[in-house]
Amino acid sequence: MNAKSSPEVVVITGASAGVGRATAVRFARAGARLGLVARDRARLLDAQREVEENGGRAIIVVGDVADPATTERLAAETEAAFGPIDIWVNNAMASVYSKIWEMLPAEFKRVTDVTYLGYVYGTQAALRRMLPRDRGTIVQIGSSLAYRSIPFQSAYCAAKHAIHGFTDSLRSELIHDQKHIEVTMVQLPSMNTPQFVWVKSRLPQAAKPPAPIYQPEIAAEAIYWSAHNPRREFYLGVLTSIGIKVNKLAPGFLDRYLSTRSFGKTNEPRDPNAPDNLWAPVSGDFDAHGPFDDEAKERSLQFELSKRRLATTLTLASAFGIAAWGLTKMCGRGAVTRQKRAASAPRSGVALPTFKPAMRRVSAFR
Repeated sequence: MNAKSSPEVVVITGASAGVGRATAVRFARAGARLGLVARDRARLLDAQREVEENGGRAIIVVGDVADPATTERLAAETEAAFGPIDIWVNNAMASVYSKIWEMLPAEFKRVTDVTYLGYVYGTQAALRRMLPRDRGTIVQIGSSLAYRSIPFQSAYCAAKHAIHGFTDSLRSELIHDQKHIEVTMVQLPSMNTPQFVWVKSRLPQAAKPPAPIYQPEIAAEAIYWSAHNPRREFYLGVLTSIGIKVNKLAPGFLDRYLSTRSFGKTNEPRDPNAPDNLWAPVSGDFDAHGPFDDEAKERSLQFELSKRRLATTLTLASAFGIAAWGLTKMCGRGAVTRQKRAASAPRSGVALPTFKPAMRRVSAFR
């Protein structure tokens, strides 16, 4: 992305809570000007206040990203307030925890409209502004579930797969037209966000992300870094990277393994009367964090190493080379020692019989 002296202008969807909220605060600390969208006005106002307390400025748009008019209005109002958009972060999501045969068609459609088409509409609104200027960065917030689906979240997993395919097409089209707009996808691990409090669920147990769980500020750092150092994809969390790679090698094994895991479940019973946010926002004082602070990791060594991918690769290659050289030297010294021992061993003086003439006679009959 081109350097500029004025503050960056950034749009974030799903910005009132969770990863979106943490990401807004991270950009605010760098002095960014932000356009934020979500369905709950009260939480958006809280997010706007938090942005301004951390050195940024923000405008808010109350709306549903499943409606393309919402993302278009967000783009227009952000540019009217702050100028050309530099970075667009698609993050809004919805999900349902349920067996496939128990889900309603309307629920599949709703998750798809928000979690997939919301990204499509946001990307289109960004492109309408970025293409004429031939600059800008689009960040798609993904998941390891964009590669490997898990039980009880079929609609959400399918939407993340769709985002991945859509983004690959977009990238190729930009290359075809020789455009200088950057597109990157950040694949996240389990996050400690409020979605596990308000997600619609038919499971008997309360919802919980599978371990390891990370704090949303780690995702925000990864998103901020990826927006300024765009690569094709960025994996956050060691199990995200391992899971994606193992799925390419042994998908059938993972089919069976994941069928035995309690994804999305705790040992606590779910409150059947608890409200969910599939069709309307759940009221309450929610921010970036969910209920799993005691278990969530605040750091990721994999993230630090991945930021320094070239240095990490060179270091590992050097360590491997040194280890291989040392092993070769040890083997070489062992061979020399054995030769010396054989040469210095006392001879018995007894001539051993030789079978060479007999072998030559046998060979004559072959």
